[in-house]
Amino acid sequence: MPSPLIAPSILAADFSHLADEIRRVETAGANWLHLDIMDGHFVDNISFGPALVAAVRKQTTLPLDVHLMIEHPDHYLPRFIDAGANLITVHVESEARHDVTTTLRAIRAAHCRAGLSLNPATPFEAVEPFLPELDLLLVMTVHPGFGGQSFRPEMMEKVRRARDWRNARGASLNIEVDGGINADTARLAIDNGANVLVAGTTIFRAPDYGDAISRLRGF
Repeated sequence: MPSPLIAPSILAADFSHLADEIRRVETAGANWLHLDIMDGHFVDNISFGPALVAAVRKQTTLPLDVHLMIEHPDHYLPRFIDAGANLITVHVESEARHDVTTTLRAIRAAHCRAGLSLNPATPFEAVEPFLPELDLLLVMTVHPGFGGQSFRPEMMEKVRRARDWRNARGASLNIEVDGGINADTARLAIDNGANVLVAGTTIFRAPDYGDAISRLRGF
């Protein structure tokens, strides 16, 4: 089984030393950087916007995995594309207020990889029609908006269903999990088919980022 990709979530980093934090996780073996964009409407929190994505882009060559937890993501796409996003994930829920197919095609047309996410309360059936259009499916393993929540193991059914869909078609779909990821829950997610792990506090609150990333990979 290939080693999972590790995408440290910048939201958990020390923003007063952000450039140093980025260099530390890059040196420690991170594959991607995960950037959570929250608007205070789709989720009950506000994080940051395109300007910070652009600032992160200047500090690293790692792929930027940008997760838009916002309303009207189609309206804001050009700003995040211009900021240097490599992969943009939007939400399937109606509360995101966009046409999912149109948004995914706009992401692809801009030569970005396209992702789709679903919240814990959203059934897997909501994303099934869109799977052929995706580079990545993000299964939220906590309710989005705040870090430090406990992992919800019942979400592994969605991960398994995505894995089975991918395997049945020989597809290259990345299956990403985000929320409560540590060494133990990472193993559970990997065993069920996830190959991209988003981790925030598990990495950025560890004394040794390299050790934390190795533990997530199971080494």
